[in-house]
Amino acid sequence: MALEFKGVSKTVDGQTHIHPTDLTLEKGTMNVLLGPTLSGKTSLMRLMAGLDAPATGQIIWDGQDVTGVRVQDRKVAMVYQQFINYPSMSVYDNIASPMRLLGADRAEIDRRVRETAEMMQLTPMLDRKPLELSGGQQQRCALARALVKNAGLVLLDEPLANLDYKLREEMRVEIPKIFEASGAIFVYATTEPEEALLLGGNTATLWEGRITQFGPTPDVYRQPVDATTARVFSDPPMNFLQVAKTGSKLMFGDGQSAPASGKLASLPDGRFTAGFRPNHLEIERHTPDAMGFTTRLSVTELTGSETFVHLDHHGERWVGLIHGVQDLALGEELTVWLDPRHVYIFGEDGQLIAPAAYATAA
Repeated sequence: MALEFKGVSKTVDGQTHIHPTDLTLEKGTMNVLLGPTLSGKTSLMRLMAGLDAPATGQIIWDGQDVTGVRVQDRKVAMVYQQFINYPSMSVYDNIASPMRLLGADRAEIDRRVRETAEMMQLTPMLDRKPLELSGGQQQRCALARALVKNAGLVLLDEPLANLDYKLREEMRVEIPKIFEASGAIFVYATTEPEEALLLGGNTATLWEGRITQFGPTPDVYRQPVDATTARVFSDPPMNFLQVAKTGSKLMFGDGQSAPASGKLASLPDGRFTAGFRPNHLEIERHTPDAMGFTTRLSVTELTGSETFVHLDHHGERWVGLIHGVQDLALGEELTVWLDPRHVYIFGEDGQLIAPAAYATAA
């Protein structure tokens, strides 16, 4: 059983929301749609669910063309960011409601409700009303109602965005367990790279209505195919710097250089773009090969255990994620250090030429 998109696109009032897309999601997989707001995550999910019809292409489900099939006639469940429960009904009745609409018999409904409630750790709360539950329990109730139908496709559209930090962390741990127990195709939309990494499975990165890359989540993170994917799969976004290859060296902006080894050794001389993630910038030199860059500090953000530093490097905006609380003066000149092993090299067209050495060794 698989869900396939074949050249599927979506337009609204003449504007393209989803460019022609090919995508295959296999049975029993967790699939994350990662991208900023308005990148196309919800539009893709609505096409998957049958809530919207594609402008072009086919949607194949379990070998059958379901392009024109209504959402009511598909085995699909969806949970939104604004999770919805029926406040006047008990948790038991909330979970049971989809099966009652499908006309299942009472014994089957009771069995499935209790199985699903046990999976979601809701058994002691079946007689309560949703408003008597915590936020995390209410979201688990909404998830249970989606799972009870034995839907082959479960769509989760930023389902944890409105929960507080502790509840989000709890649910991020629970959702992969739920996914493993159900065997369905899960599709989970998020704007947060960290969430994609925690959930695992596969990740599709989206930018302006296009899937830029799809594959196992660690592979997409470590070896993005282009600068756009690297930018999407980094929070804060990846930093960039112009670099020139001259002979056997890469020459960086402050007169720094690094050996052009591996794939880079055979490249012709020319200009390229170096990319590096914020957590790889340091304010102390920890390796002898580290390159130092002179920047000016414009903003600091303290998170408690870490400090985000916003830097101006000759007109380029960089962000560094520094461990610990740093006492730094705004406007001061600050030297930051970068290990060449953490540098990605992209061509002028944005395509990846060489991944960072640390990524290929992982």
